[in-house]
Amino acid sequence: MIHLSLPAALAALLAGIGVYGVLARRNAVLVLIGVELILNAANLLLVTAGSRPGAPLSAGPVLTLFVITIAAAEITVALAIILVMFRRADHIDLTAVPDLTDEPAPAGEGAS
Repeated sequence: MIHLSLPAALAALLAGIGVYGVLARRNAVLVLIGVELILNAANLLLVTAGSRPGAPLSAGPVLTLFVITIAAAEITVALAIILVMFRRADHIDLTAVPDLTDEPAPAGEGAS
């Protein structure tokens, strides 16, 4: 049987890379990848804790399914927001100042 410190060390590595990706990146897609790495580290810890000998309940794998479902919903909403942001501003740089003005009317409409 595998020792429990190895999956915990791997989860710590994944979480560290994920936190770096969230804090140091300007691209919204790379920030989402960092969030996914953090969620996968949590999944690894849940499965590891649920699979140890003498665990009274197998709650770890069940909770992992919930985390995967929530992560899929989060990615769907975040990618939709990123797509709208890219269509409006032609970039997905999170540090850029957002343009909150209304879009100008296309040429030819309303002009005489």
